[in-house]
Formats: sequence, structure tokens, C-alpha cells
Amino acid sequence: MASFAYKGREPNGALVGGTIDASDAAAAAKLLMTRNIIPINVNITGAAVTKVKKSEELGFLVPNVSIDDLVIFARQMYSLAKAGIPIIRAVSGLSNTNSKRMSHALTDVIDQLERGRNLSSALAQHPKIFNQLFVSVVHVGENTGQLDEAFLQLAEYLQREQETRKQIKAATRYPMFVVFALVAALVVMNIFVIPVFAEMFKKFDAELPTMTLILIGMSDFFLTKWYVLVIAIIVCIFITSRYLDTKQGRYKWDKLKLRVPLIGSIIERSLLGRFARSFSMMLKAGVPLTTALNLVADAVSNSYMGKAIITMRQNIEKGENLSRVAQNSGLFTPLVMQMINVGEETGRVDELLKEVAEFYEREVEYDLKSLTSKIEPILIAVVAGMVLVLALGIFTPMWDMMSVVQGK
Repeated sequence: MASFAYKGREPNGALVGGTIDASDAAAAAKLLMTRNIIPINVNITGAAVTKVKKSEELGFLVPNVSIDDLVIFARQMYSLAKAGIPIIRAVSGLSNTNSKRMSHALTDVIDQLERGRNLSSALAQHPKIFNQLFVSVVHVGENTGQLDEAFLQLAEYLQREQETRKQIKAATRYPMFVVFALVAALVVMNIFVIPVFAEMFKKFDAELPTMTLILIGMSDFFLTKWYVLVIAIIVCIFITSRYLDTKQGRYKWDKLKLRVPLIGSIIERSLLGRFARSFSMMLKAGVPLTTALNLVADAVSNSYMGKAIITMRQNIEKGENLSRVAQNSGLFTPLVMQMINVGEETGRVDELLKEVAEFYEREVEYDLKSLTSKIEPILIAVVAGMVLVLALGIFTPMWDMMSVVQGK
């Protein structure tokens, strides 16, 4: 049992607070509702929090738990749970893993299981490794006696997430390499190439064109005022990171990402695919509709889309159906809306949402494969622009000087 601090409202609307002992936050909320208190906040307190922090503080040099580790853990837990292996024994067998953070967390989970906690509440003590969606599916699996199916759903969900991330990395590898090469070429040009030509032009005392003066000025600034450039970059990074840490900044940035040419639509469909797949998984696991929407809003990892999903949940709580709130959100295409309508009418929302997720994922996969061919002309144009600037700034005055020498 753990101690939880809570805030809630009584039937007359009065705000109350205090502490309550329960196995986990969900159990604490249920206990409060039996006392006619509507919970607003339920948070673990005191020693429990300290213990969680100690289990997470392994130093920044220790690698974080990767999605690969979570996929392997979910797959192995599915096999062990299906075989009827006791939970404590199953987790003990999996605690001997290559990931130090995962091993440390599972050791703590075993300790909590031996004290009488259930698996979901023990996993919930490590939110940096097991997010709310993961814990909720495990919790439902425990309550329904289908823990093996819960881990199978999580393994499939995480595996699809892993595949999508690999596709994004593969699609962006070439553009990132070209951009890095351009930056390196710009640095080398400003440090080694332009100063040589500038010294030569200075000896001839020739009248230089505007483009040449710009290049020489840029190179001189790069060599003599480099610290100003470094400070400006550091300040910009600091201000940007601080702004993105704010709620308003994160919301605007997440909204802007969906409007970026070429990649904005890919990001949007990728997020919608994640929404549909995670929402389908939650409904199939038996999580209540409004609770599932709350968890999915966090799972999409986009505050702009998350706010739209929270609005959907609030409208459902007011009595509207899923298809109506989905239509009002403006997030979905007519095809997806049709599938949601059919799913609601037939009682197969989870199955049709899974098909929606697969539809979006196929589109994202195709777009990612063609992304390089779309970006390549832009990169070629940038390279051509750099060559043109060099030609105008360096070779034009050389040709002029050659003409003067030949004329003499």
C-alpha cells in the first residue's frame, strides 16, 4: 500500500483534500468515489516519491530505455503470462537485461510485487520507462484476466512505433547528410578559400563587385568575430528551448510543424495513425472511452493535436457521440469519418480504428519513401546557388583582372 495526496469535491461542490492509502492511484480514486468525493488530483506522496526518484537516478551517462527494450519486454511478458508463469517469477527472469535502467526498474517492480502491489501500479512508479498508456493497458489486462493479451497488444503497438521511427530516420538520412556537407563546405570556404582570394585582390588593388565584397566581408566576420556568432547561436538555442518549454510555446511549435511544406502532412498523418492505433488498442483492451481519449492525447506527443483530442473527450462527456465530436475536431478525412460512423453503428470502433491506423501508416510509408525525391531538387538548387555565388563573387573579378592584364 502507498499513501496518496488527493483533492476532490463533495456532492455539494465543496473542495476537500487529504491523504488516502491505496495500492495505486486508480484504486485511490475508486475509494474516494465510494466516499462520495469526486477526485480532481491524486498524487503519490512522501517516501514513495523518494523511492521512485532513487530508482530513476542512475546518472546521465546511463542510456535511456529504448523502444527496442520495451518491445522485447512486452513480447517476453506475453509469452510468460500465456504460459502461466507467476508474475513475480516472470519479471525476475526478465530483470537480467542489458539495459541498466530497465534492470534497475524491474528490480524495484519485483520488490513492490512482493509487498502486495499489482503489476500495473508497480510499473506506474517508473513513468520515464512505462508511460500512462502502457500502464493502463496492463491494468485492464490484470482486471480482466487477459494480461497476456494486454502485453501482446502493447508489443504490436510498440513494434509499429519502432518501424515508423526507422522509416523517418531512413528518409531524413540523405537530406541531413547533404545539409551537413553544405555547412562544412561553407566553413572551409570562409576559413581557407576566400581569404586567399581576398589577399590576391588586395594586391591588385582592383575595384571589386558587390558580391565579392559581401563574400570577403562574411569571411572576415567569420575569422575575426567568430565568438559573436557562437554567442548568438547559444543565445538563440537557449531562448528557443526556454520558449518551447512553456505551454504556449510548445502548442505553437506543434501546430507549426503540421504546416511545414513537404513534411507537415507526413507528420500530421503519422500522428493520426498513432492516435487511431493507440485509441483502437485502448478500446480493445476495455478502457473506458473518455479515459482512453485522455491517454491517447498524451500518446500522440503533440500538444496541438492533444488539445483537439481533449476537446473531443469533453464533448463526449456532455453527451455527444464519437462520430460527431470527431467531425467537429476537423482532424480526420471523410474516409476516416465514414469508418468511424460505421464502427459506431456496428459496435466495432476498435477494429475500424485499427484499419484507419493501417491506412494512415501506408500513406506515411509511401510519402517517406518519396520524400527524398521531393527534397532532392531543393538541395540541388541550394548547391547551385552556392556555386553561383562563388562564381559571381570570386571568378568574375578574376576574369576582369585577366582582361585588364591582356589589354595591357
